[in-house]
Amino acid sequence: MSDYPTQSVNIEGWGGLPIAVHMMGEGRDVVLIHGYFSNAFTNWIRYGHAAQIAARGFRVIMPDLRGHGDSGKPHDAASYPPDALMADGLALIEQLGLTDYDLGGYSLGARTVVRMLANGVTPRRVILSGMGLEGLLHTSGRGSYFRHVLTNLGSFERGTSEWMTEAFLKTTKGDAEALLRILDTFVDTSREAIAAIAPPVLVVSGEDDDDNGSSQAVADLVADGRFVSIPGNHMSAVMRKELGEAIADFIAA
Repeated sequence: MSDYPTQSVNIEGWGGLPIAVHMMGEGRDVVLIHGYFSNAFTNWIRYGHAAQIAARGFRVIMPDLRGHGDSGKPHDAASYPPDALMADGLALIEQLGLTDYDLGGYSLGARTVVRMLANGVTPRRVILSGMGLEGLLHTSGRGSYFRHVLTNLGSFERGTSEWMTEAFLKTTKGDAEALLRILDTFVDTSREAIAAIAPPVLVVSGEDDDDNGSSQAVADLVADGRFVSIPGNHMSAVMRKELGEAIADFIAA
């Protein structure tokens, strides 16, 4: 990874909030958006995915979502309206002047990508990872789980799903109050809007990941979808080299 240093800039997100954007490599642009509680480093850089993609001749553009990483983390409700993450994504595309690019995300990042697509962005190719159909159609399901975790920190039995989620929060030094507000930004996407996604779509998820429903169902619903299963569950698949390989192979084809 040392051959591909990371450069970082700030853009102005919705409402003027500073959004940190990290970039690696040179070449055609691919925007990758991380998951909830995570950040660009943890999701894309730490386990070598960004370097794998950069090595294939791409510039990997990785924003930190509002409330995450090096981006602004306000605690007021007004900074987290519905679809704020989508609006930040549109701002990134506009302010970086991207016209010919690929667009992907993991988990909440994948949901953000779908919201961006529903609001008019036109990437050449799309990557949806760590996300199933239920998590796109009905966001309140997983949202209620995370709300439970964030409002009961320190109370979970070691080894439970909630305990591991809280442990991940500690690993990424997440701001619990800002992350709780993020739940207010979630917006469902209709089955019709998902079916209308026109670009080729790679759907890639861990073979034991059913946190957001069926990923295969997403690939089946979009016009030009293909599904790739990699080892792991929702938390561990992101650590596997197969994730970066699948993305790199898809966008380089």
